[in-house]
Amino acid sequence: MRPTPYVASLRIYEPLSAFNAADRLRWQSIDITGQSYFDEEKFALQRTVVPEPPAGRPDGVHILEIDGERYVAPWSTATRCWAALDNFKDSLPSTVVPYFVSPAMEEVITAGVDLMEDKVPHILNETWVIPPRWFLLFLAEERERGENSDGLFTRARTTIAMAKARAQVAHETVLGAFGEGPVEQDLENLLAWLEMFHPKSFVELDYGGLAIYLDKALRDNGEDGLEADTSIEDVLKSVAGLAAADGLMAGQGYERLMSRWRRVQALESAN
Repeated sequence: MRPTPYVASLRIYEPLSAFNAADRLRWQSIDITGQSYFDEEKFALQRTVVPEPPAGRPDGVHILEIDGERYVAPWSTATRCWAALDNFKDSLPSTVVPYFVSPAMEEVITAGVDLMEDKVPHILNETWVIPPRWFLLFLAEERERGENSDGLFTRARTTIAMAKARAQVAHETVLGAFGEGPVEQDLENLLAWLEMFHPKSFVELDYGGLAIYLDKALRDNGEDGLEADTSIEDVLKSVAGLAAADGLMAGQGYERLMSRWRRVQALESAN
């Protein structure tokens, strides 16, 4: 069982050539195993109990080898801790923040943040649900499902060039259908994030432990578990409906997607 089975991830794997010489040398010699995914979650969980400066230890990485070339997704722990704190503070009045995050805790989280040259994380996380905009970066044939030592899994992977092209089409479609607004802005932010990385990178969606919860939710609904998950297809159908000015088609795809993931979210309060 994963330490945080309710977390899904969207990752960017950049080629080693995108990093500095010291990181290239260190990461070139690391053995590729599935342990890095477990370790990332374990350390994140430990930090919620015993806070420590996120920049205080060497960061871990996830590694892929494709066609003989190595690609790396650093955990970006310090960056993500800093960004999470920043987003949390923006969501509350400044006078309320100290009741949730003490000045001492904030000092621990932000220690060394001024030394970070790049505050863009290679990994985005969501809990108990996967944002619809993540699915539109992929095609159904790029999805892989199965079972490993952590249980059931679902992943999808594509080149960053294809992901950007699909996100651009979706952004233009949503802008044309609805104009500027929250959905359009989310897509614009996703595009801006993708633009920050090497053009030969890969983008990966990992359901994480949510694959297990999704399988249960689908089976409880009388469906064939993960094999019945058509989240990618539903989002693409919705975008195609918007592009064709077919509101019925767009609505059907979106409702299928949301009804499926509402059942997963309901398991959060059931546990």
